[in-house]
Amino acid sequence: MARTLEVTFSAEWVEVLLNRPAARNAINQAMVDELHALCDDLEQEPRILLLAGAGGVFASGADIAELRERRAADALAGINTHLFARIAALPMPVIAAVDGYALGGGAELAYAADFRIASPTLRIGNPEPSLGIIAAAGAGWRLRELVGEPLAKEILLAGRILTADQALAARLVTEIHPADQLLDAARALAGRILRGDPAALRATKRVLAAGASEHPQIDLEEQAVLFESPEKTARMTAFLERRHP
Repeated sequence: MARTLEVTFSAEWVEVLLNRPAARNAINQAMVDELHALCDDLEQEPRILLLAGAGGVFASGADIAELRERRAADALAGINTHLFARIAALPMPVIAAVDGYALGGGAELAYAADFRIASPTLRIGNPEPSLGIIAAAGAGWRLRELVGEPLAKEILLAGRILTADQALAARLVTEIHPADQLLDAARALAGRILRGDPAALRATKRVLAAGASEHPQIDLEEQAVLFESPEKTARMTAFLERRHP
């Protein structure tokens, strides 16, 4: 079976191209399995993840041919839900470079990223009720946190599909770039992120993911570890030496 992902590894990040162009990069079981394998690598050796889609489409949704055959046990297994939660929980930031359609499961994959940047042709939303199902792989709560309840209800209940400009206005995406510059923009964003200490970036992700009851204790515990870090001492010493040569 042909692979559904094109993966390029570098020392600092991993670029993943969803590559089922004939199916508009619909997320099938093979793609789920390959993304889980990639998460195995990134949990063991943390690096920034850049996600993009081939052929001018990010991901048109879950594979409808497979989805039609799924039953209650498949829903309870959370096939996409657990994958997207794993991607959201990766130690280092995840950047989704979203070109063209990001619908249904494709939108939910983008919602799981830490950053979403888009091309002008972006169309993002969740039309699942038109197919007799709900957006059950994270949109029901991630989208509300990202854009607020009123807009989330428009998308999830009334089938609203956002354009790039609308998504930018809602802060669902943070940048818009021409399609042929989108991946370079994602790399530039990754470079800006990597000016920070990787240990501090990983700690920040853990703090951001913590529940309200865990604050401020988790913040203090993460900071305590970093305060003992040689990297913290080195970075602060370099800052002071630049400021007071």
